[in-house]
Amino acid sequence: MTLNLLILITLSVGLVVCVVYFIKHLVNLYKKRVVPDRFALIRYENNPIIQPKPYSGWETVGTFNPAAIKDDEGFVHLFYRAIGDDGISRIGHAKSMDGVNFPTKTPYPVYVFCTPPSYDILKESGERDVVSGPKYYDTDIYSSGGSWGGCEDPRAIVMDGRVYMTYTAFEGWQSVRIALTSISMEDLKAGKWNWKKPKFISSITEVNKNWVLFPEKINGKMAILHSVSPKVQISYVDDINYIKSDEFIKSKAPSGGREDKWDNWMRGAGSPPVKTKLGWLLLYHAMDKKDPNKYKVGCMILDLKDPSVILYRSIYPILEPDAHYENDGKPGVVYASGALVLDDDLYVYYGGGDKTVCVAKTPLKPLLAWLKKYGKTN
Repeated sequence: MTLNLLILITLSVGLVVCVVYFIKHLVNLYKKRVVPDRFALIRYENNPIIQPKPYSGWETVGTFNPAAIKDDEGFVHLFYRAIGDDGISRIGHAKSMDGVNFPTKTPYPVYVFCTPPSYDILKESGERDVVSGPKYYDTDIYSSGGSWGGCEDPRAIVMDGRVYMTYTAFEGWQSVRIALTSISMEDLKAGKWNWKKPKFISSITEVNKNWVLFPEKINGKMAILHSVSPKVQISYVDDINYIKSDEFIKSKAPSGGREDKWDNWMRGAGSPPVKTKLGWLLLYHAMDKKDPNKYKVGCMILDLKDPSVILYRSIYPILEPDAHYENDGKPGVVYASGALVLDDDLYVYYGGGDKTVCVAKTPLKPLLAWLKKYGKTN
């Protein structure tokens, strides 16, 4: 072998090595620059599906933030927050066969918890520091989502033939608590609003919102999710109907978030968790400090056996307040308080701009696949 041939072979091998190294370097650079696919809910073309009704008295200012359940005959029921001329939040009701059209709407509130506060409930719970509640409608002092008192932002689940509804009992900022009531499925379908007498499950010494019940027992106990950050907080009780004043669920309001992600300012849980093959699907609300005027919706998957463990989490929000009706009342708000799986599609019921009820949906399987692909938390 001549010297020139040896040099040529050496140079060729070196060139091949350099080319391979260069290609690998380009591939690594590309991988680093690859942006995960975005996934977004699809808004119903005829949104909003429920709007304030002029001259109604009790739902003239706003109809928004609905709870959603499906009865044993397949009908979808929404329990939405309504604000009237008097500034009080009450609960309205609408019924649908397909989940998007709601021709049956109760012409009066189906549940009321008004200020001044329910003194008998406070006395029964053994509390001595009875609040007086707001004295008059002054949004600068008392306003919470546009109202000065009543029952706000309901969430609902079905368990053992009963509909359980949690809501925020707002009686001025000195009393912001989670209350619970329930109604039998039989009475609900008959339009007999025989709600069980409400009870507080949080203390008067704490400000609490956005608590959700799991739709089935976990390890034989009822589970209440009451915070999502810096960790998921869940309390377990044998029977939520019998929580006493010295057993009120203690909670810490959400704080912080993922500093390098869109949800670096966590706000709270959205709808009650939805059970899937991947785990519990939980919608939640968060904001971005770089985009502070938008209340956005994300989702996470919680472990089925230990739902305090987050398995997957959306790298982007799946719903942002971009539609005109989400910027009408209070600009920049989408508040997802109800979610159902209907014919393999996830239907998300939400409040737009603290004013109207809207719905968006997506096939469930692609959403779960997206979360599994891009949303690993470790």
